[in-house]
Amino acid sequence: MCHGVSVTDKALNMDATMNNQAVAQKSDITLQSKERFLNRELSWLRFNQRVMEEAQNESHPLLERLRFLSISAANLDEFYMVRVAGLVGQVEAGVLKRSPDGLTPFQQLDTVREHANDLMRCQREVWVALKAQLADAGIEVVSRPDMTRADKEWVRTYFREHVFPLLTPMAVDPAHPFPFIPNLGFSMVLQLSARAGGSKVARKALMPMPNMMDRFVRIPGDDTRFILLDDVISECVDEVFPDFTIERSAWFRIIRDTEIEVDEGAEDLVGTFKTALKKRIHGEIVRLSVTDMSEDLLQMIMDEMECDPKNVVRHGAMLGLSETDELLKLDRPDLLFKPYVTRFPERVRELNGDMFEAIRRKDFVVHHPYESFDVVVQFIRQAAADPNVVAVKQTLYRTSNNSPIVAALVQAAEAGKSVTAMVELKARFDEEANIRWARDLERAGVNVVFGFVDKKTHAKISLVVRREGDSLRSYVHFGTGNYHPNTARIYTDLSYFSDDPALCRDAAQIFNFMTGYTEPRGLEKLSVAPLTLRETLVEHMEAEIENAKAGRPAMIWAKMNSLVDPDIIDELYRASMAGVQIELVVRGICCLRPGVPGLSDNIRVKSIVGRFLEHSRIVVFGNGHALPSPRAKVFMSSADWMGRNLSGRVEVLVPIENPTVHQQVVEQVMVANLKDSRQSWDMNADGTYTREPSNEHGFCAHTYFMTNPSLSGRGSALEQHRPAMPMSAADSA
Repeated sequence: MCHGVSVTDKALNMDATMNNQAVAQKSDITLQSKERFLNRELSWLRFNQRVMEEAQNESHPLLERLRFLSISAANLDEFYMVRVAGLVGQVEAGVLKRSPDGLTPFQQLDTVREHANDLMRCQREVWVALKAQLADAGIEVVSRPDMTRADKEWVRTYFREHVFPLLTPMAVDPAHPFPFIPNLGFSMVLQLSARAGGSKVARKALMPMPNMMDRFVRIPGDDTRFILLDDVISECVDEVFPDFTIERSAWFRIIRDTEIEVDEGAEDLVGTFKTALKKRIHGEIVRLSVTDMSEDLLQMIMDEMECDPKNVVRHGAMLGLSETDELLKLDRPDLLFKPYVTRFPERVRELNGDMFEAIRRKDFVVHHPYESFDVVVQFIRQAAADPNVVAVKQTLYRTSNNSPIVAALVQAAEAGKSVTAMVELKARFDEEANIRWARDLERAGVNVVFGFVDKKTHAKISLVVRREGDSLRSYVHFGTGNYHPNTARIYTDLSYFSDDPALCRDAAQIFNFMTGYTEPRGLEKLSVAPLTLRETLVEHMEAEIENAKAGRPAMIWAKMNSLVDPDIIDELYRASMAGVQIELVVRGICCLRPGVPGLSDNIRVKSIVGRFLEHSRIVVFGNGHALPSPRAKVFMSSADWMGRNLSGRVEVLVPIENPTVHQQVVEQVMVANLKDSRQSWDMNADGTYTREPSNEHGFCAHTYFMTNPSLSGRGSALEQHRPAMPMSAADSA
């Protein structure tokens, strides 16, 4: 652990306004106390600390530990681009509105900077430790002082042939304005001197690091040795300025505000986004990371880029730790997780890949990444190729380059089918890609719709209409994750296939809502945000409260990425106070305080951080029965319990009623998550987390799912072999 302490100790004891632990022990926190909420930003930092601490988890292979460090660093970069940038904007605008936990934007920003700096310090220390362990494993990252004479000769040759042609040194003086540095851009700043008329003449210069080059440069030889590109340039920079003496030099990296503003009255949404994306390039600097730099050079950079001194972070190690993921490309399977075989639903295979027949036989769920995303792709591809399919409707929030989903939609349109694609332009950092996909789809004849200007469309739905005999039959897919084959290999998500007429009719209404602004009326089974999803959740929570008051079993199980919405949190508090037993698996942000006497005694919260990114959203209501129960009310969703999801986005909540799918979601997925001890952290009332005590024989949900097939979609295989259920399964790590 960083400095020998865990996240539950002083390294991230994150509350500048009060001693959270002491407050959590009080019994006078009520539904009227602002202390009942934890700060969202600090909760996120705690989550990223858990990710970073996986880099210190010696049960993981070494390169996988490096991956966690890289992810933690990339996460923190994005946190600055979005969340810190938002706080900076509020402070500059004079916003005084307090967060639910009672902090002004200025107070939040001040506290966030302090603890983000702590986290960055821990990341740097972890990198130093991992670098030493990599060297022991035969992967050495060489620093300049450790280079041999032969290394230096090779570096000079490499620099001249591969780096020098790409460098653009830029003088900084009245005749040469300070150049623009893009977001996440690296640059070297130099103090130079040259003799002119017998005296030294001082000069300053910048030299941006070339784009599109690997950060780690492989040194040839039998051993696996690397040197950082910045060290290569630093070693050879004298060749760029042959007439000058390099007095001082240092590196810096900037992060800019990447939030974009869109006029809700815009008539041309694509054009508006293109303009906004161009403006985003010049966003305000929210973090300036520097190596060992003299005060005068630092002051020059801050002055030229109008950077607040509070946004400066000094680093003694490598800048941009997110790029350590380049080392994961090494051919060292001994330092990576053992691969596992991704399964494919047996029922689909037994039916020679006929997705429609498989769905007609029985609803089924595909559990990613343990089961292949190819099932989802095959659903759309079969729809494109089937002459009896007359219409395909699809939401696209995020997808990949060379997306097979997009290719299948193009094929369907070119085959003359009616194809509608709801493309969300406001998917952060994917805006440009989504504009590109939209244009490709339009050229193929797809009816592309961009949805609402004032809210994101985050629902994951595919609807296929097929002519069968004299009538039309619909098939629907709902997902908790994006239609993205790459993330489907590492995100845990559910894909639900059904031909239930009510679900299909509801899905059609929701597409009409997204494409034509016609609010759905009389939905039979689905709930949709921002119209009815919140109300459905509250209604079922109230039913559990009534069960508790009547002396019946009253229980709620829920799994999500984030729990932030104050009204939902208060409803959970009321349920706890009434005696409802609540188990929450919240991977990331959680603003609810569990275990507060008199308020949340009956609420337990855990976070699972491990090999896969927990992403599925599930909620189970006991419905008057102790969980797990076949009579429970079960739902899967695209929505986290955040204000933006429940009130500002288009999301869906899907009931799970098929008995086999119901059993899989409750008794496999939820029970395994609640039983996990190998990758779980228990949340304390003060907002800190304690890793669950475990050993090599503890239950690991990820291992269970990799080694046990799902219940649904198994066809005749289920009759021959039913998988061991988590309630009784031993861990097979």
